[in-house]
Amino acid sequence: MSHSPSPTLSLRWRLGWNLRNGRLTLYCGLAIVLGWCLLALCAPWIAPFDPLMQNGELRLAAPSLAHPFGTDNFGRDVLSRVIWGARTDLQMALIGVIFPFLLGTCIGAISGYIGGLLDNACMRLIDIVLAFPFLVLMLAIMAILGPGLGSFYIAMALVGWVSYARLIRSQILVLKESDFALAARSLGFSHRRTLFGHLLPNALFGSVVFCMSDAVLVLLNGAAVSYLGLGVQPPTPEWGSMVAEGQSFITSAWWICTFPGLAVVTLAMGFSLLADGVAERLGDRS
Repeated sequence: MSHSPSPTLSLRWRLGWNLRNGRLTLYCGLAIVLGWCLLALCAPWIAPFDPLMQNGELRLAAPSLAHPFGTDNFGRDVLSRVIWGARTDLQMALIGVIFPFLLGTCIGAISGYIGGLLDNACMRLIDIVLAFPFLVLMLAIMAILGPGLGSFYIAMALVGWVSYARLIRSQILVLKESDFALAARSLGFSHRRTLFGHLLPNALFGSVVFCMSDAVLVLLNGAAVSYLGLGVQPPTPEWGSMVAEGQSFITSAWWICTFPGLAVVTLAMGFSLLADGVAERLGDRS
């Protein structure tokens, strides 16, 4: 007479199998990121107050039922500003990754495929950019261009492309000597078709995974430059600038810094888990 496994053992087995195959990590990261995306999209309907509305009578009010995250030094509802700030920070994380990804992918692919003098020149340029600390170089560019989101995106593109270029170049150097690349050239395919139609699609795996991990760094850098006053300018709600505004009240009104800081940590953890889960899942299929 056969006995069916107990529900507890079955649940443990499924959780262990999902954890080993990266599904649990992937689902947790995806849930966190999608949750913040949903909050950002529904901010006009979810946020209980106008994030810019000031109320002098409610300055530095502690968390309560009316204001679950309290109010800041201008009487603005912190919960509403955190929800609306998700729009700005998600935009910074996504756009701040897209431009370096596209620029670095094109430069790295062309450099690795052509080789020779062009490849040496690109590698020396990458060495020069890497010789400077990432955040210091980005702050220097933003100081020249002026504060604002546009300057942040330009600085991220000019500094962040080098990592993608190195990843793509190393993959192209290997793939261009493979059998399918030699077959494409022997069939008379153009260099553009061989590179962008056959080599590049097979070289994007590492860059796509790194792109998700890089979103964490972009998010933290965006919060850092806003904290320093070079990113998003007040009164626009942004988590880094909210932490900067509340630092003077950290002992008397801890909630002004705490909740935006937790939002940054939560979204960064979501992107990190998503990148790990995608890497494990795609690694199992490759």
